[in-house]
Amino acid sequence: MRQHYLLCLAALFVIQAPASFAETAPQAVLADQALAARIDAVVAPYYKAGEPGATVIVLRDGQTLFRKAYGMADVAKKLPMTPETSLRLGSITKQFTSTAIMMLADEGKLAVTDDITKFLPDYPTRGKHITIEHLLTHTSGIVSYTGKPTFGAISTTDMSVAQMIDFFKNDPLEFEPGARWHYNNSGYFLLGAIIEKVSGMPYARFVEQRIFVPLGMDHTAYEGYERTPGARAQGHTGAAGHYLPSAPLSMSQPYAAGALVSTVDDLARWDGAVSSGKLLTAASWQKAFTPYTLAGGGATGYGYGWQIDKLQGQPTIGHGGGINGFSTYAVRLPAEKVYVAVLTNADSAKVAPEVVASKVAAIVIGKPHRQFTAIKPDPASLAAFAGVYQIDDKANRTFRVEDGALMMARTGRGSIAVQAFSDHGFFVPDTLDYMEFGRDASGAVNQVSYHHGDKVSVQPRSGVVQERVVIKVPAAVLDTYVGRYQLTPAMFVDVRRDGDRLFGQATGQAALELFATTETQFFTREVNAQVGFDKDADGTPRLMLNHDGHKASGKKMP
Repeated sequence: MRQHYLLCLAALFVIQAPASFAETAPQAVLADQALAARIDAVVAPYYKAGEPGATVIVLRDGQTLFRKAYGMADVAKKLPMTPETSLRLGSITKQFTSTAIMMLADEGKLAVTDDITKFLPDYPTRGKHITIEHLLTHTSGIVSYTGKPTFGAISTTDMSVAQMIDFFKNDPLEFEPGARWHYNNSGYFLLGAIIEKVSGMPYARFVEQRIFVPLGMDHTAYEGYERTPGARAQGHTGAAGHYLPSAPLSMSQPYAAGALVSTVDDLARWDGAVSSGKLLTAASWQKAFTPYTLAGGGATGYGYGWQIDKLQGQPTIGHGGGINGFSTYAVRLPAEKVYVAVLTNADSAKVAPEVVASKVAAIVIGKPHRQFTAIKPDPASLAAFAGVYQIDDKANRTFRVEDGALMMARTGRGSIAVQAFSDHGFFVPDTLDYMEFGRDASGAVNQVSYHHGDKVSVQPRSGVVQERVVIKVPAAVLDTYVGRYQLTPAMFVDVRRDGDRLFGQATGQAALELFATTETQFFTREVNAQVGFDKDADGTPRLMLNHDGHKASGKKMP
């Protein structure tokens, strides 16, 4: 607008602007339009018209380059998503919580080196020195409450801040504070409590009055404390064609770790404030964007509520979020002055918003990610890649051949099919990950180079893998397993048969196919889970679940 005004003003003094000046603006507009079209071509295929959708915004030099909504805000009601729709942020909330802490630090009301007992005197630190900085950087060693097996049983219950802290405070520390990095929602819950103690204001009120109102973020709030009416997206869970409203969650529980809702427009305002250094001193912003260094000298790649990484060689500052019904990602490329936010209303989407945002950002900076075209390999050649490959002293990557496809699973995670793009290269569909196998002098496969974003990890082959042979189970036997099983007061597993296939669906999760290795033992490929069926002494069918080493069982309900 200013450029147009100046051009009009200049026309009062000269008859015609130089041709080179007159042509610049249209060329820039056309270039931006072409770039927006490329962004849309990348994003649109991931969000179908009748399925949960997304809102996307792209800024460059503080100007909106792209802003669009896709899919449905509410599948059941057939309400389309709009760019103005408000969605849950999940853990993007953490950057607002960390900023609130640093505002109080800049005011001299606390220091990140303070022991948490200075503000939470009753918290049992077991003689350990746990600081505010440990909470900010996920290095406290405190157990993350969302990872506790009993969390699902209380997740719908409204609880006070004190009651939630009581839920995890007596658990033993997982490690010495500052010694390791482990993502931790409990740490950010405690930060919310500290903000309340120091400021004398509820967390929801503090972030509203000190951050959202001053920045004009009218549609950002702690869920349940919205100030401005507007369209809200329904959260969804499930798989393509079978999306359902997400499982309920009391928003008293994500709290300062993940309870905020917002729009992409408000996130654009937030990025403008952050990139211009508002709210905090320059030193505090620098500290927030600096990866924490562990006591042993190792880097964490995490600052104060921000993940510090690289994208196509360029530094990034970002964060993702996952909460019932929603998944999100927002990233800044400070050197390129680019910001991308992707908010979605499904917690089980085909593609992660981080992947979408990363692909978009890479296009904007002119360094698009490598594209792969799937080829069909000789099935007999796949056996050469089967085996166990060592990631580190705690995790392995396993490749096995199942149903003519090469399947990959990391320790503690489910199995996914990878697709070939060469005679030794494979990629993970709908991600940025790919891998290339190497051979020794004799021609035997001896390692895999795994590419994840800008990181490459060479993982040596360390063992063979026992192949799982999938068998067909008679439909009459499968029918005896069909029904609902109660594993905890709040967790159920529904088992159903579809032809000769068996599916299991846990509360709040997508339905997963169960593959049989015997007539009573099954496994899933999407997650690291095994399911067994048995009967109690009275003949009541029972389901046994082993998910990542966590075991539970329950009787079939009448």
